[in-house]
Amino acid sequence: MKSKILSTHHRLVNSIDHSTHRYLYDQFNLNSRLTGLIGPRGTGKTTLMLQYIKEKLKNSEQSVYAALDNILFSNVSLIDFVEEFYEVEGIRYFFFDEIHKYQNWNQELKNLYDSYPDIKIIFSGSSSLDLTKGSYDLSRRGIIFRIGGMSFREYLYFKEGKLFNTLSFKEVIDGKGAAIKEILSFPKIRGHFEEYLDYGYYPFVFEDKTSYHKKILNIIDKTVFDDIANFYALKTENLPNFKRIISYMATIPPGELNRNSISKKIGLDNKTVQNYLQILQETGLVRLIRENKSGGNLLKTTEKIYLDNPNLYKAIIDEIGHTYKKGTVRELFFINMIENSGRKLFYSKIGDFTVDGLNFEVGGKSKSQKQIKAAPEISYLVKDDILYGGKREIPLFLFGFLY
Repeated sequence: MKSKILSTHHRLVNSIDHSTHRYLYDQFNLNSRLTGLIGPRGTGKTTLMLQYIKEKLKNSEQSVYAALDNILFSNVSLIDFVEEFYEVEGIRYFFFDEIHKYQNWNQELKNLYDSYPDIKIIFSGSSSLDLTKGSYDLSRRGIIFRIGGMSFREYLYFKEGKLFNTLSFKEVIDGKGAAIKEILSFPKIRGHFEEYLDYGYYPFVFEDKTSYHKKILNIIDKTVFDDIANFYALKTENLPNFKRIISYMATIPPGELNRNSISKKIGLDNKTVQNYLQILQETGLVRLIRENKSGGNLLKTTEKIYLDNPNLYKAIIDEIGHTYKKGTVRELFFINMIENSGRKLFYSKIGDFTVDGLNFEVGGKSKSQKQIKAAPEISYLVKDDILYGGKREIPLFLFGFLY
């Protein structure tokens, strides 16, 4: 057992590419004894862990990487695994990939944390991991890092080798400064952006662009039939409903999509649809955007329902042969960049969305200010197909530099 695990560990670490890094890499650290890296499938969690071992871990010879979907862990517990490598190999850094594949992960991580005060445990897992489950509240013991897909800024870095600084939200709104000028002067910036909307969110696009959308469809299948099936313990006959919901969502403009329409189309009751949408959001396939309300009104609010990102939408649209809606893509991109950068976003009755008390209407270059005239002093048009902003107008692609 030990020789195979260690052999795989060294082979993966030695072969990992370290020429580029995801946006979270510089922030990621092992200051805590328990460190989690959480995010949807395909966002580069495994690569980040292996890069960290290779480049940043001073005592890398005391580390071991293991993927918990390895058949070994169907017969060997994490506790026995750690005991063996701790006592025999002197391992003090345990990197456990895909922790959600291990049935009793939360209890055993807690037991290891309590029993081995001189080791550090680093684990990756699905976005849906409930770290406060039951009596094993791991959120009080460790630090959790959450990773999303690539921003437009990262895409340019990986594709063109040009690493722009991140923009603050205020810089994007103001549209001024040296950082903005540098971005606007980059050759074919709008052309790169159009390509990003179809092919730029998941890092594996640089492995083989021709199979990119097929790999995204594979992510959907694995998320539904593997992650959701196991983590949420749902019956096999219910799982195809998740794919039916996702496919239906791709055919309806977000503003016209609601739980009732999904319920009627799929043939499920509203409560079940709401539960399934929550699961799809937790696993990184769907985003539920609420209106910014408080108090009793919060309980009455409904959500707008979106697919997670433009590339996911594109892959599904191509698969089912439905019409591609540019307006949907614009909104998906805006939501994605705002929320992945750590800001809260709500849907708004003035424009499309509200962020930090400001209203935003997202559209093409011909979009007028009619939708924001009720509060022009705190509202902006976010326009695709333009390079330079104007009064109360912001180029859509600039939001891709927030992280």
